[in-house]
Amino acid sequence: MGTRAPSFSLRDQNGAEVALADHLGQRHVLLVFYPWAFSGICTGELTEIRDDLGRFVTEDVQVVTVSCDAMFSLRAYADRDGYFFPLLSDFWPHGEVARAYGVFDEEAGVARRGTFLIDPDGVIRWSLVSGIGERRDFSGYHDALARA
Repeated sequence: MGTRAPSFSLRDQNGAEVALADHLGQRHVLLVFYPWAFSGICTGELTEIRDDLGRFVTEDVQVVTVSCDAMFSLRAYADRDGYFFPLLSDFWPHGEVARAYGVFDEEAGVARRGTFLIDPDGVIRWSLVSGIGERRDFSGYHDALARA
């Protein structure tokens, strides 16, 4: 924490480029890495964000999720489950952004459950990294945001 967040620019489920720089100087970014689209724990976590969107996305915060799935898989996932926030594809170069944030699992070839609150200056103010099979607890994020 207190370090500069690595810059990134990735395509979302609709093919649009989304960059961290798009939000700098304007709002916080909650960056949520997850291993696999369509998997049980990941779906539960993204559904928690969707169902309580007002606690995750405000005029001061944008949630951005990232997995190593292909953009077209993410589109089908978003369409199936009604995810209207950005689902970014870190597919190619495979896991490059997850590696930059230190959450890429080389053996499994996917991102671990990394969660980062990045302030408008591009500094990581809170983070939580959980294992692939461990559901994350977003309460720490809500506490960190209340202190921001």
